[in-house]
Amino acid sequence: MSNAVGISLKGKARFGDKVLFDDLELSLKAGQWTCLLGPSGIGKTTILRLLADLAAGVSFAGSIETSDGLPLAGRLAYMAQTDLLMPWLSVMDNVLIGSHLRAKASEPDKARSLLTKLELADHLDKKPSKLSGGQRQRVALARTLMEECPIVLLDEPFSALDARMRSEMQELAAEWLKNATILLVTHDPAEAARLGESIYLMSEQGLRAVEPPASPAIRAVDDETMLVCQGHLLKQLREART
Repeated sequence: MSNAVGISLKGKARFGDKVLFDDLELSLKAGQWTCLLGPSGIGKTTILRLLADLAAGVSFAGSIETSDGLPLAGRLAYMAQTDLLMPWLSVMDNVLIGSHLRAKASEPDKARSLLTKLELADHLDKKPSKLSGGQRQRVALARTLMEECPIVLLDEPFSALDARMRSEMQELAAEWLKNATILLVTHDPAEAARLGESIYLMSEQGLRAVEPPASPAIRAVDDETMLVCQGHLLKQLREART
C-alpha cells in the first residue's frame, strides 16, 4: 500500500436548483477509516463523486485539498453502490480489469486468493448474470481491493450481504486496506460504529462529527463500546428526521 494521504473537502454543492449541501467541511485523516452516515438523498454519494471527479451535473463551489499537495487522480479507487460489472467478462476478468486497462502486469494468483476469501472460488469463470446480488457485490469489492490505492471510496459496499457475510467482509476489507485512507458511506449505524475511526453524521442541518468508540477499529461484533456508539448513532439519525 502506498503512503496514506489526508483529504479536506470544504464548500457547497448544487444540482440544478437543488442545494445538496451548504458550507460543508469534511476531513479524512490519513490512513484511517472515516464513516459518513446519514439518510438517503442527503448528499453522501455526491461527496464521494466529487472526490472521484465523477460528479457530472453537480455545481461545486469550494476546495478539495490533500495533505501532500498532490492531485487525487491516479491514487483513488471508488466502489459505487451498483456493482458496474462488465456483463461480457468473467468474474476473474472483472476483478483484473484495472490492470488490463492500465496495461499493468495482472496478478491472477493474488486475485484468486482474494476471491477465495470472498467465497467466490467456485465462480471464477462465471459471467455476472449467473451470480446473485450479494455475489456480484463481492466481485465489485474484490475489484476495488485489487487496485491497492492509497485512497479508497466505498459507497454501501456491504449492503447486499447477509449479516454473517457482512461482518466477515468488513474484517477482510479492514485487513486488506490497512494504512489506506478510506471514506465509507453507509446507512447502517452498526457498520459505522464498528469500522469508524472518525464518524460523521450528515443531515439537513449539516455535517456533525460523532465521537467514535474508544476501542480500536475494527471492533468485535459484541464490543460494548461499539454497541453503545451504535445506539447513540441510531438515536441521532431518528432525531435528525424531526
